[in-house]
Amino acid sequence: MAAHTSDLELALRLADAADAITKERFGALDLKVDAKPDLTPVSDADLAVERRIRTVLEHERPQDSVLGEEFGGDAEFAGRQWVIDPIDGTKNFVRRVPVWATLIALLEDGVPVVGVVSAPALARRWWAAAGSGAWSSFHPGAPKPITVSAVADLDNASLAFSSLSGWRDRGLREKFIDLTDEVWRVRGYGDFLNYCLVAEGAVDIATEPEVSLWDLAALDILVREAGGTFTSLDGRPGPHGGDAVATNGLLHQPVLDRLTP
Repeated sequence: MAAHTSDLELALRLADAADAITKERFGALDLKVDAKPDLTPVSDADLAVERRIRTVLEHERPQDSVLGEEFGGDAEFAGRQWVIDPIDGTKNFVRRVPVWATLIALLEDGVPVVGVVSAPALARRWWAAAGSGAWSSFHPGAPKPITVSAVADLDNASLAFSSLSGWRDRGLREKFIDLTDEVWRVRGYGDFLNYCLVAEGAVDIATEPEVSLWDLAALDILVREAGGTFTSLDGRPGPHGGDAVATNGLLHQPVLDRLTP
């Protein structure tokens, strides 16, 4: 078995615990929502999920550090660190849009080696571990291996993105729009789902200009284990660049060439 079997099993159990909380709070009339200092929303479900995951990790992996969106921590490039986004897509969650997920990753020396994406409102889950491939399931349902597409030309490619405002803020709006004109199809599935669809081969390119480590860590290992490529806009491998490009690999350099700041 692969080296990270027990860590993946733990991550899947953490996702089960998160799902139990988020499914109960999704659409709740008494859902409490506050604004964080950056003016993004945080719900009582976000806080409850991260607390629960941290509690389990403190018991089962006391030597590992933890970085989470709601309770902080510092990114580490030595040793083992769990990186958590309790609800990726909180704006959707609070508006009762079912496109949201809990993202759980384990990094070793800054490199993701385990990733789980659990989207219970869609009845979907995706996961990967280094050397074990990428998998997905409909719940309930048997796991199935997933792999990226074989599309090799931009004019046959499907591109997914989340919003235009970040591209404007980076001064890259025109370059991004030019790229959308080159590809076959453009859709905004949103947040984690863009990258999961790349891993499944349903979408060929996903890219965002402004994202955090907890938004990307689980998605990086998922895309890579599915056979794709995951970098920052300047081509650095991994989820640490503050922006992201995920592709089937065949399209990666052409996309970078068009989006280089």
